[in-house]
Amino acid sequence: MDSHPASPAPLPAILVDADACPVKEEIYKVAFRRNVAVAVVSNSAFRVPVHPLVRRVVVTDAFDAADDWIAEAAGPRTVVVTADILLADRCIKAGAVVLSPTGKPFTNASIGSQIATRAIMADLRAGGDIIGGPAPFAKTDRSRFLSALDEALGKLSRG
Repeated sequence: MDSHPASPAPLPAILVDADACPVKEEIYKVAFRRNVAVAVVSNSAFRVPVHPLVRRVVVTDAFDAADDWIAEAAGPRTVVVTADILLADRCIKAGAVVLSPTGKPFTNASIGSQIATRAIMADLRAGGDIIGGPAPFAKTDRSRFLSALDEALGKLSRG
């Protein structure tokens, strides 16, 4: 019979694909209010709040080094914030909740079509077609993200 007490479930954590993330301040705000650890992962160092809940992770500049670190750390008790569809797919497969910086969730149901659209757009760009990029980041995106992150952390905290 095992005499070791059951270890408590790990606390939720937020993993941030930080190099081009426009909502870092919002992430810190929600994390501090909910007492959730944040790992800010990037290829280069930049300022993060000096706070026991925030950890800056600077990876090498090797291709996909930040994505690899995040995908390996992702799991059922993490929220990953990224705009990278392929990283989102890896993290979903690891059981993580994945949000875009606009607050839209990446899900098992949506990721396949998002990957296909990404491939089509890459082919069009490679063929010389001039296509528009994503819509400019708006205040409504920031507000939607805050709400989505808070909701995701609430669900993880409840189990």
